Amino acid sequence: MTTVTRVYNFSSGPAVLPMPVLEEIQRDLLALPSVGMSILEISHRSAAFESILAQAEADVRSVAAVPSNYKVLFLQGGASTQFSMVPMNLLGPGMTADYIDAGSWGEKAIKEAKKVGTVNVAASTKSENYSRVPTQAELKLTPNAAYVHMTSNNTIEGTEVKTLPDVGDVPLVSDTSSDMFSRPIDIAKHALIYSGAQKNLGPSGVTLVLVREDMLSRSQKSLPSMMNYAVQAENGSMYNTPPTFAVYTLGLVMKWLIAQGGLTAMAEVNERKAAKLYGEIDRTGFYRGTAHKDCRSLMNVTFRLASEELEKAFVKESTAAGLDGLKGHRSVGGMRASIYNAFPETGIDALVSFMREFERKRG
Repeated sequence: MTTVTRVYNFSSGPAVLPMPVLEEIQRDLLALPSVGMSILEISHRSAAFESILAQAEADVRSVAAVPSNYKVLFLQGGASTQFSMVPMNLLGPGMTADYIDAGSWGEKAIKEAKKVGTVNVAASTKSENYSRVPTQAELKLTPNAAYVHMTSNNTIEGTEVKTLPDVGDVPLVSDTSSDMFSRPIDIAKHALIYSGAQKNLGPSGVTLVLVREDMLSRSQKSLPSMMNYAVQAENGSMYNTPPTFAVYTLGLVMKWLIAQGGLTAMAEVNERKAAKLYGEIDRTGFYRGTAHKDCRSLMNVTFRLASEELEKAFVKESTAAGLDGLKGHRSVGGMRASIYNAFPETGIDALVSFMREFERKRG
């Protein structure tokens, strides 16, 4: 049998998956127990898949204490499709949607929403290179807005919302793609939450949407069926063939999360992992964090070195050392370590050790 060597995967997504999940997939890929077919082959209308889908939903509800008046949807098209679906379903004629612009993905959500209806940018930190998230005092909210849209964690810039904005009775919509289930989340304070799975929940191909049932009445029958939340909810995420393998894997990740002790336990681990890395970044000044300290993400740790030449050397040497995916997003440069739920703490220790040695040689 060939020995498989795994590097430490710091990629921002598709990202690292838990080893027990990968091993279970490997074990059962040829034939699911008592089914005799691969998950890649079974009909989405089969009892076997209906059971997988139902269990995945039940475990999502359990992990996040999802209230009974919320629908759990497994959709396709990634979070980028949600940039359009949210306004198409929730932004009625004559209404205004408020958007908090705290990063590149929020900016893209605003661009798509403007194609659908009237958008008010309630606050923006673009002029500060999105190095922080806007404060409550900076928000200029529209009375009786259709909804307020936020991004809970900015994957590219490495910032995170620590306290939900106070939006009164206006529905709060959150893109949680890069920090969903990394810490406890108060579902009831949101009207709709969406998350591309490929960072913390599973593989690419499925998007998790949690939507409060009263929001479904806003979905107009004139919408394309695939883009209509009400249609998707009525059909239990099975209006068309769902991404069966991705849903199956997401379900396995939920089981893994439960086995880790749930979201409170997960938050403790994530805080410890991030603290080690930020501690090294702050230790001497050789490395410089790019996000304001009170907004630092636990999931995406961004930092710079003194020159682009040094950064290129850092990427080349870290990759050679088995630390993959540390190059920052092409739009901002620098370094980025994405350390999602499944990223092992030994990988943090290995990166910190590499950073110290690189500084010793180059500092």
